[in-house]
Amino acid sequence: MTTLLSVSDLRLSFGGLLAIDGLTFSVNEAEVVSVIGPNGAGKTSAFNCVTGFYRPTAGQIMLRGRSLRGLRPSAVAALGVARTFQNLRLFGELSVLDNVRAGAHLWLRQNVLDALLHTPRYRRSERECTEQAHHWLDFVGLRGDRYGEARHLPYGEQRRVEIARALARRPDLLLLDEPAAGLNHGEKTELLDLIRRIQALGVAIVLIEHDMGLVMEVSERVVVLNFGKEIADGRPEDVRRDPAVIEAYLGSDTHA
Repeated sequence: MTTLLSVSDLRLSFGGLLAIDGLTFSVNEAEVVSVIGPNGAGKTSAFNCVTGFYRPTAGQIMLRGRSLRGLRPSAVAALGVARTFQNLRLFGELSVLDNVRAGAHLWLRQNVLDALLHTPRYRRSERECTEQAHHWLDFVGLRGDRYGEARHLPYGEQRRVEIARALARRPDLLLLDEPAAGLNHGEKTELLDLIRRIQALGVAIVLIEHDMGLVMEVSERVVVLNFGKEIADGRPEDVRRDPAVIEAYLGSDTHA
């Protein structure tokens, strides 16, 4: 399989606190990888390093052989990386449709002059953007109002909107930060199906998740962190039997 993302010996410190300590892992094209670990293990910090929100202290982050270190989040996104956040970051006062349209700004074929003069290119671009927004809202299965303010949607529906916005960027790599948080059982089942359908598009997915049932069901590989260090990386059935993982995360009374 072709490697899409390669993270090697990644380190991140805040003053005297070492948040990530030598993390190394890779993600192949169209692969689903879960990153798990106790709270404070460094999972979201690793996401923030990959996407340019944090600048690593040391190590390398390569996307198809190109370094992402030092790039702004917008530049990382332009290279094909999209993400969602642990805490929802929608534009609450914008419509649901406009939230997803905002995700398409990277590929809009228009410039400032087009927007000011409402040129034919501008109108075509805006029409295509709206069509794509509807497409991705259909894809994620949104059931709520697309023209009302996003903040008025139920929590689970807002999660769908955030994923639709990320997909509107047409990513090769999608990072999902605790996508199942706050969802009920039925919504988690639908999320599992959605992740599989996204993968079927050829998109690689890395998710941070605490729901072990979902992790074991959807992941091809699982990376386990503890105190900023990787303690396991392998197939779900192997990771769940790893004594270090059982002790650090799954609980010493967990049985394979």
